[in-house]
Amino acid sequence: MTGQTPDDYCADRVRRFDRDRFLTALFCPSDRRADLLALYAFNIEIAGVRETVSEPLLGHIRIQWWRDALDGIYAGDPPAHHVAGPLSRAVRRHRLQRGRFETLLAARAGDLDNVQPPTMQALESYAEATSATITHLALQVVGAAAGAAEEAGRHVGVAWTLTGLLRALPLHVAERRICLPVAACRDAGIDVDALFNGAPQPGMARAVAEIAAAARRHLTAARALGRNCPRAAVPALLPAVLAGTYLDHLQRADFDPFRAAGRPHAASAGPGAMIRLAIAAYSGRF
Repeated sequence: MTGQTPDDYCADRVRRFDRDRFLTALFCPSDRRADLLALYAFNIEIAGVRETVSEPLLGHIRIQWWRDALDGIYAGDPPAHHVAGPLSRAVRRHRLQRGRFETLLAARAGDLDNVQPPTMQALESYAEATSATITHLALQVVGAAAGAAEEAGRHVGVAWTLTGLLRALPLHVAERRICLPVAACRDAGIDVDALFNGAPQPGMARAVAEIAAAARRHLTAARALGRNCPRAAVPALLPAVLAGTYLDHLQRADFDPFRAAGRPHAASAGPGAMIRLAIAAYSGRF
């Protein structure tokens, strides 16, 4: 952190490791942007636990550290951590609900178990506990966490996670894990062990298309609520714009996430998406 303030550190972490949310945060009012970036930096800290530990026990210890840290964060006496300080300020300024942080931590602890979701409903419940929870907290930061905005945030968060998991599928397969529900794999004739060993699975596109369609339904439901959402909510809901862009990319690749991963701007939004993001933000849509 040499030469960086804690807020600078949080902004840099989000810019480097969650560029999509960083770009959406640029449309947040300047007096709330640092708090939003602190929230997103916290999400990076806990979402990345699984990838940064050598065994599950170490991951559970790290998650428990954050559980314990919530006491100080909510008391205004956070532990000496580059994200905990800015997060404590955001918590106190915007009265962020502690229960939502506990939901996030429980979901991320579950990541360490590396269990394939049994059904589509289980996958959507995971998406609601992770990204939808972050979206709800973001709505609190921007001052629009009520009514239609909260329900729209739930749909946007679920769509964002489903889309992100499909985009990350090639990486997950290389790590011998998979987000596709057991039921979807069975219905599509996917042999997961064979997939991990590099064998082509003709049914993959069918299973991916099913999840992509669910993500689209959530985006449609969120946008149907848009006219009843305050304009202040838009920065927290802008990931919907990028989710739609990534689903378009996936559809053009015939729902083959391995093929989609090799296309331009697969890792982060390209220039066209940036234009759509700006238009959506300034027009009050998502």
